[in-house]
Amino acid sequence: LGGQVHETLRSYTYLYPHTGSVHSEDAHGKNVYNDPDLAAACALEYVEQGFNAVKLDPAGPYTAFDGHQPRLVDIDLSTRMIKAIREAVGTRADILFGTHGQFTASGALRMARAIEPYDPLWFEEPVPPDMPEVMAQVARATSIPIATGERLTTKFEFARVIENRAATILQPDLGRSGGILETKKIAAMAEAYHIQIAPHCYCGPIVGAANIQLAVTLPNFLILESLKQWDGFHATLLKKKIEWQDGNVIPSKEPGLGVELNEAVCDAHPYTGKDLHLQMMQTPLMP
Repeated sequence: LGGQVHETLRSYTYLYPHTGSVHSEDAHGKNVYNDPDLAAACALEYVEQGFNAVKLDPAGPYTAFDGHQPRLVDIDLSTRMIKAIREAVGTRADILFGTHGQFTASGALRMARAIEPYDPLWFEEPVPPDMPEVMAQVARATSIPIATGERLTTKFEFARVIENRAATILQPDLGRSGGILETKKIAAMAEAYHIQIAPHCYCGPIVGAANIQLAVTLPNFLILESLKQWDGFHATLLKKKIEWQDGNVIPSKEPGLGVELNEAVCDAHPYTGKDLHLQMMQTPLMP
């Protein structure tokens, strides 16, 4: 893959509830997804653990029929959430503003204008990812860097983003983008345009380990998605957990992906559900 460029890899985590489901519609009352004070407290807790970047997506519902205009209540909540986190963490951490392609270009710009004063590191997938020409309209009209890529597949789809200058941060997910070699090509294409790479991870520690092995070779690496500190259940899935220290992932020196799957734990926890996380719905899904 070209050799090691980085000794450590800066990482970020989503805001997660202490207990209960990560799906906000399963929670009752106030939680880190709808309450600015709880979100700020959670962000500060992660910063005190060593993280210097945190992510949230409070921007309202999305469906299979997006994009749409954000509701004023969604713009208001997003602004209050970002403001509370910025006031809590100050300049100790970047704030990553996540969405799932739910807006039109004009709707995304209304949201961007509201959160710009709090200087988020990125505005993620502000419009549906199938039209980078439309995403480019947002990129040209806001000071917030645009990030996209978690739903894109192969260098050909990423090439359209690059050609249209639709984003300055690409987020390939190795479970979808085409694997390590294909994503290395995507990163090389991006490097020629001064576009940075922030590997996305919505799967688990195996894709996470692949992200690490790729990211460590990339001159244009920006930041790595981490599932908190790769602890808890994700740690038990591996015979040796992914090493994390002071906000950074420490790349493994072991061969291959650098990790070994604990198959006994996997066999003991088969997936029995029918739904996919964040699949597109006909009825609005609240992030």
